[in-house]
Amino acid sequence: MLRKLAIAGMLAAAGTAAFAQANTPGVDQRQANQERRIEQGERSGALTAREANRLEAGQARVGRMEDRAKSDGAVTARERARLHQAQDVQSARIARQKHDRQRRR
Repeated sequence: MLRKLAIAGMLAAAGTAAFAQANTPGVDQRQANQERRIEQGERSGALTAREANRLEAGQARVGRMEDRAKSDGAVTARERARLHQAQDVQSARIARQKHDRQRRR
């Protein structure tokens, strides 16, 4: 009886570990880099407060997409591709806003 409980416990632990494998280190690193770009743009004056707020809202949307993708315990190839596409869009927006010659006053 005790042996069966021990085996059941090990299987449950292994299942939990497999369930927690929804890591997205590439997505997380890119999110951090893009947030850093926004902060740097604010500090340098390349972004106005309004531009920075909008870009941060876009980053938050990508973060929510990532949370939804991870919610079932696995990020599929399709979900990962959509996350990368959303990050590409955000990256282009950051670049466009930083170089649009609007300056903080």
